[in-house]
Amino acid sequence: MTKKILNISRRTEKTQSSPIRKFAPFLEEVKKRGIKVFELHIGQPDLETPKEVLLEINNFKGKILPYTNSLGILEVRLAWQKYYRDFNINLDISEILVTTGGSEAILFAMATICSPGEEIIVFEPFYTNYNGYASLAGIKLVPVKTSAKAGFCLPNKKEIERKISKKTRGILICNPNNPTGTVYKKEELKILVQIAKERNLFILSDEVYREFVYDGEKHYSMMNFPEVKDKVILLDSISKRFSACGARIGCLASKNKEVIEGATKFAQARLSLPIIEQLAVIPILKNSGKYTRKLIGEYKKRRDTVFSVLEKIPNIFCLKPKGAFYIIVKLPVRDSDHFAKWLLTKFSWEGKTVMVAPASGFYATKGLGENEIRLAFVLSSAKLKEAMEIFKIGLEKYILLCRK
Repeated sequence: MTKKILNISRRTEKTQSSPIRKFAPFLEEVKKRGIKVFELHIGQPDLETPKEVLLEINNFKGKILPYTNSLGILEVRLAWQKYYRDFNINLDISEILVTTGGSEAILFAMATICSPGEEIIVFEPFYTNYNGYASLAGIKLVPVKTSAKAGFCLPNKKEIERKISKKTRGILICNPNNPTGTVYKKEELKILVQIAKERNLFILSDEVYREFVYDGEKHYSMMNFPEVKDKVILLDSISKRFSACGARIGCLASKNKEVIEGATKFAQARLSLPIIEQLAVIPILKNSGKYTRKLIGEYKKRRDTVFSVLEKIPNIFCLKPKGAFYIIVKLPVRDSDHFAKWLLTKFSWEGKTVMVAPASGFYATKGLGENEIRLAFVLSSAKLKEAMEIFKIGLEKYILLCRK
């Protein structure tokens, strides 16, 4: 009797491996060989987590770790409310749902506005994990391309509207943008407002990098446009701004009562959030500016360090980012996946190498990004200077190798 093959779901086949994390097994092997790796592939800041956060964790006196309210404990929701008020975003406590990182906020938002098979418009390149969340929810991402030559600005209204179908339920935007570092102008965002009003669409606004804005640019929240207040779903996280990625505390906020009610059902299904991390972030959320104001100059310095090396490398193209802490770089290579793996496993310079993220995973359109990488300037300027010089040497050697 022939044994039948037990297949797993097609959802797993459609879900891409993370371009950021898929080389992690190689990273561990390289480290075992004693090679120092400058990790520029992932948005993990090296700055210390605020002492207020760590103090709350260390001072936890409870004798039991209980379930908490599925929406998040009241104190942390009030802290998020205070945080937003400091940015002139006024939310009622009933309009805020605490999530397990920004990741869960994105997944909940997608699943709340879309049934399986429906669509969300997204501007590519985009945060790679949008692909994964959409696959998990059975949703199709419809990409609208932005280009480096046009500064990764949003396309015009007609170009966006061409992608709208009967299945379109919303538009997803990340501002400041990961992976391009673009900060969108108010006039660009008004285009999305017009489309959302005319086509009756939701706007999912990922504003995780709100504070990371340079060179006199200004960040505008989609919550700043009252004419679409019932259509905006704000997606947020403490991870980057407080260098607390492992705490996994995020937020979904909306003035649309049905959206909050729908997302609440998903929150109830996952039961609750970790209590210690929730308690830990309350003080810093209530007084975030004390910490984040110090970040801007530091990350601008880091950006300038990376860009100063990149602009001297022949035959590459990149733009100086105006926000976040990433930069997309177009390289004179055919396959950035192969190059990234080669840098990690086949190359080292004086016992050191660099880990980068191939950019193809930041696109939904097949074939795009295959000659691009994303760099995260999350290390100190001194480390970044050394890392970029090693990257430059590695790229030169790789190009020579490919010509043989």
